[in-house]
Amino acid sequence: MRETNKKIGALPSQLIEALIDAGSIQNAKEGNVKPSSLDLTLSTECYEVEGIFLPDAGEKIKNLLSRIRHKKHSIDKPMLKNKVYMVRLSETLKLPKSVYAFCNPKSTSGRIDVHVRLLADGIPRYDSVFPGGFSGELWVSIAPKTFNIKVYEGLSFNQLRFFNADTRLGDLELELIHKKYKLAYDLNGKLLSNLDSLMRDHDGSLLLTIDLAQKTLGYESKDTDKVLDLSKINHYDWREFFSPIKKNGKYVYLKRNHFYILSTAESIRIPPMFACEMASMDDRSGDFRSHYAGFLDPGWGWGKNGEGKGRPFTLEVRPFEDLVVRDCQPIAKIKFERLAEEPDQIYDAISSNYLVQTGPKLAKHFK
Repeated sequence: MRETNKKIGALPSQLIEALIDAGSIQNAKEGNVKPSSLDLTLSTECYEVEGIFLPDAGEKIKNLLSRIRHKKHSIDKPMLKNKVYMVRLSETLKLPKSVYAFCNPKSTSGRIDVHVRLLADGIPRYDSVFPGGFSGELWVSIAPKTFNIKVYEGLSFNQLRFFNADTRLGDLELELIHKKYKLAYDLNGKLLSNLDSLMRDHDGSLLLTIDLAQKTLGYESKDTDKVLDLSKINHYDWREFFSPIKKNGKYVYLKRNHFYILSTAESIRIPPMFACEMASMDDRSGDFRSHYAGFLDPGWGWGKNGEGKGRPFTLEVRPFEDLVVRDCQPIAKIKFERLAEEPDQIYDAISSNYLVQTGPKLAKHFK
């Protein structure tokens, strides 16, 4: 086991705020600091481009844009499905050499099937600000897949996480931490005392399974040209955009290239000293994407004072082949990572649309 008094790992909220105060993160609002991440926000500088791209090492995004077919797009006009847009983010970075970062989409984007990727000046990888010491601008590519959307300045589509060391857990650490903190329950609140059935890949991950026992199994997106205005919360009738999924006997049929909202059969509890990231499933489980929003903050399902018994994960699933899926089939994969120190705030103590979540839950824009 690693010693917890060594301040290495993912940076918590108070250390992210310290980076802001020191000028290492510029144009960020402290209100966008979450327990172990920073919500990034859209500026008004937006372009429609012919496809997503990456810069070469050392190459600025703005310089690359000038050599790629693009046209100015007003942030106030709808972004159309099957188009790709590039938006400069308001925040810029000038990180210490010991600090690097990775990015994840937020539920705001994932649950409406908007594919977002972070691009950073001079870094030829998506969603990566690595190695440490980065200085430059951040951009985001936005590709609506199912719905036309309307965004606005200040909207957050993705969140940046900062690190000074890799402290993801191995199998032994995961087992020991589960014994101490009780990481996984079933949907009736019963502790899953033995993680063997979930630790099938032996790489420090847990394999979560699909829940097809709920009254509402999930939702399938509809083909519509309606525009989803993301400034409107609890506004839209979900039936204009989704249909409920129906079970066919003991399975559901997921169609290729359709978009689904589903849920896990396990409730996950994240202690305050840890965060959790969803990892990609490999094709041994089928050819599909199981998530877009892939990060859970410290304290998810923990309760305000440790009284919680976990919370299921909502899954954003896009199959690349027709799938027949049965109850409790592996559908998602998660990995835990240690924080450098316990955050000043935890997820279950902050305001969120997703605190009450007992099954598949649509985005906050729907009634």
